[in-house]
Amino acid sequence: MDQGNTTFVLFSAALVLLMTPGLAFFYGGLVKAKSVVSMMMLSFGSLALISVLWVLYGYAITFADVGDTGWIGIPHIIGIDTSALGLAAQVTDAAAPAGAYPEMAFVAFQATFAIITVALISGAIADRAKFGAWMVFAGLWATLVYFPVAGWVFNFTAETDGGWIVDKLGAIDFAGGTAVHINAGAAALALAIVLGKRFGFSKGIMQPHNVPLTLIGAALLWFGWFGFNAGSELAADGLAALAVINTIAAPAAAMLGWITVEKIRHGKGTSVGAASGVIAGLVAITPACASVEPVWAILLGAISGVVCAIAIDVKFSFGFDDSLDVVGIHLVGGIIGTLYIGLFGTGVGAFFGYGFGQLLAQAIGAGAVLLYSFVMALIIGFAIEKTMGFRVRAEDEIAGIDTVVHGEEAYAFARSKE
Repeated sequence: MDQGNTTFVLFSAALVLLMTPGLAFFYGGLVKAKSVVSMMMLSFGSLALISVLWVLYGYAITFADVGDTGWIGIPHIIGIDTSALGLAAQVTDAAAPAGAYPEMAFVAFQATFAIITVALISGAIADRAKFGAWMVFAGLWATLVYFPVAGWVFNFTAETDGGWIVDKLGAIDFAGGTAVHINAGAAALALAIVLGKRFGFSKGIMQPHNVPLTLIGAALLWFGWFGFNAGSELAADGLAALAVINTIAAPAAAMLGWITVEKIRHGKGTSVGAASGVIAGLVAITPACASVEPVWAILLGAISGVVCAIAIDVKFSFGFDDSLDVVGIHLVGGIIGTLYIGLFGTGVGAFFGYGFGQLLAQAIGAGAVLLYSFVMALIIGFAIEKTMGFRVRAEDEIAGIDTVVHGEEAYAFARSKE
């Protein structure tokens, strides 16, 4: 066992886990003051529920050994060796090296990916979702969508280089552009359709109630993303170092691209725009962080910052209310980063003379995840809406849902006595 690599994987897992509270801060600052507790609890609820499900059966589904039949998705569920449930085998083998680290370190690292992916979706339904309904959706979507789809990408075995998207299709997704961001973004679009528009939905419907909270969240997400990207190498080596520098360069360029668009369109570059640009660049570089040179990471960041800044207005044209722009940032950014590899990827990019075969593979992989996640989320969401109800009452939504859903207020200032 390599203690250095083991430490690296464990520390990376801790960094990625920090991203979910960071996401709660980022989302929480963007909603109105009387909904911030509810918004943040959607992330913390995801952290609690998905952690438990991952230990009970999530890891077993995602990394099921189903041989040659395990490339569609359903076999990842029906082909499970039940002895793997609850991580019993992994605990027994906890001290044995799986590569250069114990398997339990890898289990922990992948758990944090599952948690943050589910939490990302919640930004699309801000200010109007029931907490209980969200928890039911989170559990079902993780079980039926995230766990199998993560296996499509990350299920490395002794015989394969990953799940079918990587091994059979030949697509490149180093840290989860498809399994995490396109997956979550497609589900977010489906839920936005299911829950419908907020009252008074229009441009400028709501201003962020706490910009510093959003900036703190963006900073924590950027910090944790180094574990997300570099940690996916599972070793402290040169490829991890490349992922680190690209995780610095791309979001920095995306921030500049986003605020430039704001300056041109509105005359001012905003701090929320800067934070959103950082996230867009981080999303885009996720699948490509070990596949492009730093100068091309800068270009990718700039493109994602500009395109995502424009894409967030698409919801007004198409009439779906993606409250916190999960679709415009994560779905669009994930697609950009995934396809970019086929154009500028080292040793595979079409612009470097390697043809368009890689671009086609990237597009098929992205499309498969998008379609599967969207359809499944739509089915699960509508089922919940028609049974237990997904959306709070209209009067509660207008007033702010913190006290109704959780019996708390984010800012309970004492009133002075007269």
